[in-house]
Amino acid sequence: MAVVGLMLFARSIKLTTKFISASDIPIEFIKSNVRLRGRLHRITNMGLELEHIPITIPLLSSWRKQPHGVLMVKLAGVELTEAGHLWLKNEIKPFEKLWFQLLARDNSSLLCYLLINRGLYFNVSLNEEILRRGLGRTVLIKELDHNSRIYWTIHKNLLRAELKAIRRGEGIWKEDTEKENYIAKFKGSWREIWSRDNIFHRRILWEFTKKQRSYFQILKSQYKNYKDKLTTSSFILRVREFLNHAKHGKK
Repeated sequence: MAVVGLMLFARSIKLTTKFISASDIPIEFIKSNVRLRGRLHRITNMGLELEHIPITIPLLSSWRKQPHGVLMVKLAGVELTEAGHLWLKNEIKPFEKLWFQLLARDNSSLLCYLLINRGLYFNVSLNEEILRRGLGRTVLIKELDHNSRIYWTIHKNLLRAELKAIRRGEGIWKEDTEKENYIAKFKGSWREIWSRDNIFHRRILWEFTKKQRSYFQILKSQYKNYKDKLTTSSFILRVREFLNHAKHGKK
């Protein structure tokens, strides 16, 4: 019964479903920014063709026939250069496995954060690594909700990676004039993104402090009520009367 329950639960949330197109992926997966596993087929000018690898469950996956197809995945927030395309083809080989975090849909494609394993517990973000090497430029992810936390977190990380390449003069940032023009153009954007991120941190801290303060007020009120009941109880009054009589030498 436990195995059957697990199988039904997995099927209900589509954990074992193999996605072969962007429209197949539930909107809840994209809103929750779920990470999926994939196998690279090839890299094109449009993006990466990945074969989705669903979660396998014994008994269920053995008899279930999976469809054939690949997903078109784009590097979210990154405009690749020709050198970036070449580096990506050399970095990831066909049939290599990687993770892609869902951020948004772009027509028939998916905008994702790509993570590749480089060690037992070490994952490298290809989006950030390309920008750190000066092999691309940051672009706004317009499909993401601009008021969401992940929008500002993703852009902050991408801009930090790009800023490292600019300071080191890597890739496309070797020319000083290119560097100066770009910094002057996007200086306000960096300040806005980092200040917006700080606003989120302050809001979370304020809400936590507010909850903590209200919880303290509840405890204080409960303690006061308990103290009032204790001081007015008949037992406490009799004890006080006895001590008062004993103090004045009365029986």
